Amino acid sequence: MSMRYPSPHPPEELRFEKILYQKRDWVATVTINRPEALNAVDFQTLREMSRAFEDASWDDSIAVVVLTGAGERAFSTGADLEEQEQFLSRPGDYWKWMGAFIDAHDRLRHIGKPTIARLNGMVVGGGNEFNIACDLAIAAEHAVLRHVGMARGSVAAAGATQWLPLIIGDRRAREMLFLCEEIPARKALEWGLVNQVVPYAQLDAAVAELATKLIRKLPEVTRYTKQQANFWRELAWALTIGHARDWLSLHAGSAEVEEGLRAFLEKREVDYLGRRRQVAEGKSSEHPWGRYTQRCRNCGALGLPADFEHCGRCGAKI
Repeated sequence: MSMRYPSPHPPEELRFEKILYQKRDWVATVTINRPEALNAVDFQTLREMSRAFEDASWDDSIAVVVLTGAGERAFSTGADLEEQEQFLSRPGDYWKWMGAFIDAHDRLRHIGKPTIARLNGMVVGGGNEFNIACDLAIAAEHAVLRHVGMARGSVAAAGATQWLPLIIGDRRAREMLFLCEEIPARKALEWGLVNQVVPYAQLDAAVAELATKLIRKLPEVTRYTKQQANFWRELAWALTIGHARDWLSLHAGSAEVEEGLRAFLEKREVDYLGRRRQVAEGKSSEHPWGRYTQRCRNCGALGLPADFEHCGRCGAKI
């Protein structure tokens, strides 16, 4: 009795809503199709990316996978911050979101075929983590690469902190992660963060030329070369990603995340010194109004912040 394996699908059968998926001439192209959100990834986008990566992995008519973003402004700016705001009240849900992020990364790295990041604009945060998860990268001249976690209350703990030191060196990785400054495409090329930089009008031709070179290699040895070349990335990822998922889930409702998100949504500067003063003055780093230790003697309400002078339920003086 012969074994039956899942068959790859024509792209139109997969009915994606937030990505575009094309297969042609040995190349599968996955495009994050949220240009109105600068191709930020939400839960559904991540799930669709995983499904496309799985399909491309199974399809023997695919030799190379290209990952890119729709439009000219952004490859991807990472996590969708409007969705992330929901985690302030339900931080446990971040654990589920992070699972989808990890799954998309795992399927991309284990796809068994060379992958090219087509960097068509801004490459920020989690977007850069998808860039460096690919084997090779070609950037348009106007592209900029950046991490903003330390400026916004998050940590680049799902790829960047593990892999950037391997790719661009320890000091440059710390500069990129700590300062949160833009790295222009030409500087990224100098650092080894991308393989080529071309004018935007030549981006597709450059990607096609690179894909053709990769197609003209033998598939089995290509797959194994990729597997072995991933050794240090896989080791660093496996040792840290479970911890990162849990820590980031616990941190998702923290005061630092809230300040970073609020500042972004309100289009203002983050109050960095205000947060530092609060801690320096001995106040709780996680509770802006003090720990939840007070009890109202009038109505019996429990868990009132230590700095409250009046009960939030009945208004009586505490």
